[in-house]
Amino acid sequence: MTHFTTVSQLTNSIKDLLSENFTSIALEGEISNFRPASSGHWYFSLKDSESIISAVMFRGRNSRVSFVPKDGMKVQVLGNVTVYNQRGQYQIVCEAMNQAGIGQILAELEERKNRLAAQGLFQPERKKPIPLVPKRIGVVTSPTGAAIRDILNVLSRRAPSSTIIILPTLVQGELAAPEIVRQIDTANTHHMADVLILARGGGSLEDLLPFSAEEVVLAVSRSTIPIVTGVGHETDTCIADLAADFRAPTPSAAAELVSGHHQELRERVRAHSRTIIGEMVNLRKRMILAMKPFAPERLEDTFRAYLQPYLQRIDDATSDMVGGLDSLIQARKIQLTRLRTTLEVSSPKEVLNRGYAIVRNIRDGSIISLAEQAETGMHVSIQFSDASKNAEIQPDQNNNN
Repeated sequence: MTHFTTVSQLTNSIKDLLSENFTSIALEGEISNFRPASSGHWYFSLKDSESIISAVMFRGRNSRVSFVPKDGMKVQVLGNVTVYNQRGQYQIVCEAMNQAGIGQILAELEERKNRLAAQGLFQPERKKPIPLVPKRIGVVTSPTGAAIRDILNVLSRRAPSSTIIILPTLVQGELAAPEIVRQIDTANTHHMADVLILARGGGSLEDLLPFSAEEVVLAVSRSTIPIVTGVGHETDTCIADLAADFRAPTPSAAAELVSGHHQELRERVRAHSRTIIGEMVNLRKRMILAMKPFAPERLEDTFRAYLQPYLQRIDDATSDMVGGLDSLIQARKIQLTRLRTTLEVSSPKEVLNRGYAIVRNIRDGSIISLAEQAETGMHVSIQFSDASKNAEIQPDQNNNN
């Protein structure tokens, strides 16, 4: 009769076998898919050009490491090979870690970044502004990944009036970079969007390599449509981020960035609406208070109270005017009396009443005031106070002339 072994028994046997024969293994490899856990443990893979092995370094051990591991870094570790029972996966439990130098991938990326930077592709003056309110938003990403779901969720909430155009592409693997370039160029050729989001979810260094490919970086830099990148998590960086017009830490953040102006404008409209409504309410209250005195039952009293000061001023002005006219008339009467007295005193008639007479030459009517003007035989008119008499000048009996 055949004896069957359970999965756990087989796994434990393999684990014992590995633990007994692969202790204190010194291993060199390149870190990939580095994942620090909230517990403080480090989970990652070590690889070379042909193989890969899972690795773990627990918190008590990794606290002695003097550097922060990251994808692409070449390290040397000392540890024991064992089996993780729940997955039936063999792994190396690292006891110590030293940095062996920058891995091949990081070295290539650094060289590529420096070369493209020397071409001026990352200069700030090349950056294009993000449209204030984009009507069409293009998204270059995988149509099935978590990134597109996050982006659509944000845009549907923050920019419901914008048209979303999905430009599907692979986001990892050797075929991803050419597809990304094709979609960026297509969007530009046909003017398909006002702004483009280039995005994908998180992943290992190798997963993100297409976004650091030189052809992708060149496509991003020559795009006439502004491009916002949202590749991986906040700690992930790629060379396309440097060439983009704006780099967001995540796909969701990229969607929030291009739709932020929508939200801002809506908030401004709401704020102005509240202000206008408040002003209208206050104006209505002020108008009600202003019109209250003009209510029908109070209208007569209101107009009387309004007109009374003006009527009183008119009465006062009339009184002042009449008083002024009386004073003026009295002054003029006194003046006229004085003038009449003066005229009466100066009147020739008064002079004549006092016994004087006026002698005129009848021929020309001229007044004769001197005796020498009165020639013998001249006919004259003598004006007395009550009448005039004509006479002829006779020789002076006392004068021989």
